[in-house]
Amino acid sequence: MSGLGAIVDNIERTKSLDSSLIHDNNNITKSTNGEVCLASETTNFRVGELLLPNWESYSGSLLGNIPEGSGKYMWSDGCRYEGEWRHGITHGHGKLKFPSGAVYDGVFSGGYMHGEGTYIAPDKVTYRGRWRLNLKHGLGYQMYPNGDIFEGSWIQGTPEGPGKYTWANGNVYFGNMKGGKISGKGTLTWINEDSYEGSWLNGSMHGVGMYTWSDGSCYIGTWTHSLKDGKGTFYPSGNRLTAGQELYLNALRKRGLLPDMRKQNQVSHIHHAASVDMGNVKVSGSYDKLPAERNLLNFEESRRPTNVALERRWSLEVAIEKVIGRDLDGEMEDDMSAPILEREYMQGVLITEVVLNDRFSPPSGRARRRQKKFVRELKRPGEAIIKGHRSYDLMLSLQLGIRYTVGKITPIQRREIRTSDFGPRASFWMYFPKGGSQLTPTHQSEDFKWKDYCPMVFRNLREMFKIDAADYMMSICGNDALRELSSPGKSGSVFFLSQDDRFMIKTLRKSEVKVLLRMLPNYHGHVKTYENTLITKFFGLHRIKPSSGQKFRFVVMGNMFCTELRIHRRFDLKGSSLGRSADKVEIDENTILKDLDLNYCFYLEPSWREALLRQIEIDSKYLEEQNIMDYSLLLGVHYRAPQHLQSLMSCSRRTTTDGLEIVAEEESLEDEISPQGLVLVPRGSDDSVVVGPHVRGSRLRASSATGDAEVDLLLPGTARLQIQLGVNMPARAEYIPKEGQTQVFHEVYDVVLYLGIIDILQEYNMSKKLEHAYKSIQFDSVSISAVDPTYYSERFLEFIRKVFPTHSVAT
Repeated sequence: MSGLGAIVDNIERTKSLDSSLIHDNNNITKSTNGEVCLASETTNFRVGELLLPNWESYSGSLLGNIPEGSGKYMWSDGCRYEGEWRHGITHGHGKLKFPSGAVYDGVFSGGYMHGEGTYIAPDKVTYRGRWRLNLKHGLGYQMYPNGDIFEGSWIQGTPEGPGKYTWANGNVYFGNMKGGKISGKGTLTWINEDSYEGSWLNGSMHGVGMYTWSDGSCYIGTWTHSLKDGKGTFYPSGNRLTAGQELYLNALRKRGLLPDMRKQNQVSHIHHAASVDMGNVKVSGSYDKLPAERNLLNFEESRRPTNVALERRWSLEVAIEKVIGRDLDGEMEDDMSAPILEREYMQGVLITEVVLNDRFSPPSGRARRRQKKFVRELKRPGEAIIKGHRSYDLMLSLQLGIRYTVGKITPIQRREIRTSDFGPRASFWMYFPKGGSQLTPTHQSEDFKWKDYCPMVFRNLREMFKIDAADYMMSICGNDALRELSSPGKSGSVFFLSQDDRFMIKTLRKSEVKVLLRMLPNYHGHVKTYENTLITKFFGLHRIKPSSGQKFRFVVMGNMFCTELRIHRRFDLKGSSLGRSADKVEIDENTILKDLDLNYCFYLEPSWREALLRQIEIDSKYLEEQNIMDYSLLLGVHYRAPQHLQSLMSCSRRTTTDGLEIVAEEESLEDEISPQGLVLVPRGSDDSVVVGPHVRGSRLRASSATGDAEVDLLLPGTARLQIQLGVNMPARAEYIPKEGQTQVFHEVYDVVLYLGIIDILQEYNMSKKLEHAYKSIQFDSVSISAVDPTYYSERFLEFIRKVFPTHSVAT
């Protein structure tokens, strides 16, 4: 027997032997002076040696025949523990040596490595820091055999949170880690003094960032998987940022779009900061007993941040950037006339370049307008809720309540959902005083009562969609603030978005809570029966009542648009026409467009269209049975190229530039369903495919020369995405000209679609019936939204079929 896992088993054997020693005078123990003594039933402390039948032994302090105090345990395979014991279990400071040479020297608690400790693996990987239940958890410092060093936050054995990674070659990263990989906000500085400050995803530059070269020139823009993607601004070397530009960068840092270097510098030398302690961070979940050594070593290998060993990714566009503003000899121009440039990239390819202003000339009005527009484009949806925000206390209470709920419900053994788990009586509440209590921690918000509705049902729904409890808490209750979105509808609801965009939190009216509780049993059954359902995914229902103020009711939902791709257009489609157009004159990526704003139809692979319409029909019939109306199809569209490329392409023949296609009128849409810029490939391994969040059900299949098989969507220069109903669905969008508008050519774009049915909590009650009667007098009853559920379902389906028409030859 070898490894840490043997400790518990051997302690149990020791206890068994102790029992036999007490009841059998023929059993003997050996004292430290070599005298053989009969075991007695005394409970006094003594020093002795226990010999086990399997050639394992214990020597040290004993209370009766149970290890207590300091002692040494030897396994038959050479594994050895020397340290403190309590009630026969390793507890206190101790040193554990494995046969392979690995050593743990630190604090044990209740048989677990728990507290401060140092672990040296056989391959000389050295970790010094906090442990929790056998896993690295808290602040820690780890050195790898190749000289790389990571110091920072660990959660459940993996680098998670703020940290500093130093490569042996001198490259340094300050910033956030997730799952052992560079993810979130951070700054990477290369040994040649180049640096990137911005957003990361799985070890790649992804999102808003600023790349600064060693000569002082910099580029501020957006990246997708380490390739420039979208608009940005290039500042040549020697060009000082104006006060306005510095203010703009600081605003990006405050919004969380760029990392704050002041906060990152606090991460440095964490292992020396004894006053800082993250060991008490609570993460729910079940833990095994001490793992076997070989499992611990394999775990160490698998958990090591493989993507953190990130070497600089050189590409042609980076090389071009380094010589921009230089003469043919490669030296910087000295005439101080190098301009500031606005550039637009498409997956790393420079598409357009516009001079904003010269170095010493003030920016023109046009340049200022461009810069303001660029600021808007870089802004993430919503407003970060920081201290002083109107919703700050509400956010703290919400996060504290969800942390309490998940921590309370997770340890309960899994079981089938019962009838008693539904309804108002299946709820519980907890009082959270500001000063804390025996069951609740102290907090900065005001006193409040927390109510959790049907926790077992919602836990089952989260598990149904494979949402890990710890990930759920970290997403909503982590270090980063939630973001508040402006309400896109007329309900007046407030929307919050989690820091990783996975979850949407919406305030509900009391009537909506009653509807959800009423239909929850059928909703649970519907979601369980139809894995591909497009109906909103609900993951939690809660209520907060501050000591001074009104009650707030929240529902936690899955965010349909949590994707690495940019959602260029968003549509809320009901099938009605009265008032169904966007109020905004200026439309951006975050504008919610409506039925009358939709000027495209979308062509899907025929079997996908059939499956989609069938599922929408099933879902709408379910809502009709629940007496629900006024729901919408929320549609997100990712275009594979910006529309301004039309002017760069020839209209006389079919031309493609990284996904954008202009199809001549005489060409048939049936020629090729899979667009040239969106490549369908056979299903890949799970490790290589990006899967949408909270998605279940089957993958979509496509017919090809190799037969009918599951496929993935391969986006050149971006990612490999798993295609499922409503998620990552490739299609071709055909522009529909307005009435009276002539069109010489069909405009067809390659797109990726995301869709689902939302706003499913409006009953056709007396209020809606009165609204129907009133509006029917003034307007055509067919055009209004307030109609009975049966007609609403029929009209909704008819409209959706027009949005996704069958393929026909253009004439």
